[in-house]
Amino acid sequence: MENKMKEIIDSLKINPKDVGSSAVQVGLLSEKINNLTNHFKKNKNDKHSTRGLLKAVNQRKRLLEYLKKNNSELYKQVLTKLKLRK
Repeated sequence: MENKMKEIIDSLKINPKDVGSSAVQVGLLSEKINNLTNHFKKNKNDKHSTRGLLKAVNQRKRLLEYLKKNNSELYKQVLTKLKLRK
């Protein structure tokens, strides 16, 4: 898990010390969403984790809207790297 997080940060960081930019946060949230969806395939009745999934999805949505509004080039790069939209 930690190696996967480092890979995501390295692929999306803007400068060498970047760990909290919007692009990196979107990448980390996408990984969390993917992990939770795999969890729900095994545990269909886990209602408490559903709240965490919805919260992560909505936060990623807000961050993507912020990127689209303020830095459209970075927004397009993030979408292609994470394969979010076609």
